[in-house]
Amino acid sequence: MPTIQEVAEQAGVSVATVSRVINNPSIVTEKTRLKVQNIITKLNYEPSVLGRNLRTSESRLLLALIPSISNPFYTEIINGIEDIAIKQGYNILLCATDSSPNREDIYFNLLKSRLADGIISMDPTVNKAKLLELASKYPVVQCSEYDEDGSISYVTINNELAAYHAVRYLIKIGHKKIALINSHKKYLYARERRQGFEKALKEFDLPINPDWIYNTDSLGFEQGQLAMRHLLTVTERPTAVFAVSDILAIGALKEINTNGFHVPNDIALIGFDKISFSNMTHPTLTTISQPGYKMGSTSATMLIDKIKGKEVKSVVLDHELVIREST
Repeated sequence: MPTIQEVAEQAGVSVATVSRVINNPSIVTEKTRLKVQNIITKLNYEPSVLGRNLRTSESRLLLALIPSISNPFYTEIINGIEDIAIKQGYNILLCATDSSPNREDIYFNLLKSRLADGIISMDPTVNKAKLLELASKYPVVQCSEYDEDGSISYVTINNELAAYHAVRYLIKIGHKKIALINSHKKYLYARERRQGFEKALKEFDLPINPDWIYNTDSLGFEQGQLAMRHLLTVTERPTAVFAVSDILAIGALKEINTNGFHVPNDIALIGFDKISFSNMTHPTLTTISQPGYKMGSTSATMLIDKIKGKEVKSVVLDHELVIREST
């Protein structure tokens, strides 16, 4: 493997000049730059990333924190993060915390020890106090879930408004008995989406029936099944269901079909997120579309700007109600 010394010798320049061509070519004359680059190509020389990182105190690595790799909601967000990161000369490390404080500490310590340059947190289970402390000293951005009382820059959608639009649509097409399959209230998105659900019902003077509200512990397919199983046994069955995630909605759809009911004739169903599977169900799922790719690309741009010392403002992106066969 050729060394930087060999490149310098064949190009007839100093090692420092080769280093400048690699790391800061704008300060080298065109003639010298071309001569050195030709030798680099000829020898197939690969600069030491570790050496460069030690000199610049940069790792060129961004951490993307998610609660689990099993939720397809994060796929498009990660694609957006990765595309921007690569364009800007960064790599990303996908960090699944599995809601484990120990794992979380490991990833935070990567940033503290300068083995990473910044963190994009998409994890609603993250320790808020620790994240706020970290963000006071290092570049941190939140994506999707965020701390409403904190000072960390974020990119998200208006969850309350999105839920309101979903439930208002159900009301507009004739439903008056509308149920909610929600996540745990400790999550901000769950609280905001319930607020939107209740806002729509109150606007049309419809009842908020506690029997029609089911909170799950996680966003799993089986949790959606369990929620729908409960809703099918209540004395007065709802005619429509709004689920705060597509995975919950798809689980609910499975349970409805298993019990011999028809969607949407017996029960209409709306999900949230517009994951790819939502268009593969039978019937296809009406859902709230979050601009996942744009959320990812925006959060990556924000984080890189923070790393460069630029001022970064939070961003709220638009959502869309995608009407399909389940309503």
